[in-house]
Amino acid sequence: RQWARLETTAITLYTYECRMIPGLLQTEAYARTLFTNQLPLLDDEQIEAQWVARAERQRLLRERPNTAFAFILEEGLFLRRTGGVEVTRGLIDHVLGFAELRNVELQVMPQVQETHAGLDGPMRLLETPENTWFAYCEGQRGGLLIPDLKEISVLQRRYARMRAQALNFENSVGLLQRMRGEL
Repeated sequence: RQWARLETTAITLYTYECRMIPGLLQTEAYARTLFTNQLPLLDDEQIEAQWVARAERQRLLRERPNTAFAFILEEGLFLRRTGGVEVTRGLIDHVLGFAELRNVELQVMPQVQETHAGLDGPMRLLETPENTWFAYCEGQRGGLLIPDLKEISVLQRRYARMRAQALNFENSVGLLQRMRGEL
């Protein structure tokens, strides 16, 4: 929740994800698939509340055009076909739609990659209007907000390396378009 509050005023938000499409980019069908399969199980009311909160957060991408959003997503997230072919097709279309926004940068980390700076898992980096940086890392049962500048520096270097290792924007969009066409 503290991270979500920071997101609402961030001027920069970098996300690397290797487990699931980040909430800011999820479709309703994809998110509901995740919520339905969550353990412990959620009831319908909880699933609805989770989706409403997620959809509200997504408004940031369009309503904060001066915020720089950058996403590095593993190719495998789309190959997994979470929710099935139709959900994946809609998800790719949705992500490609966000990639058309000037304030959104999208890169795909190829499935085959000999060197990879993100093997320690997903991460998010955020810059506040006061130019203070925070990091956030999630695990199985919770997340960790990281205010320590030395730790943030390490994560920033890893993210920078991953940006160099991932496909550039044009190649990332081209890959997603090809993947969508193959569904």
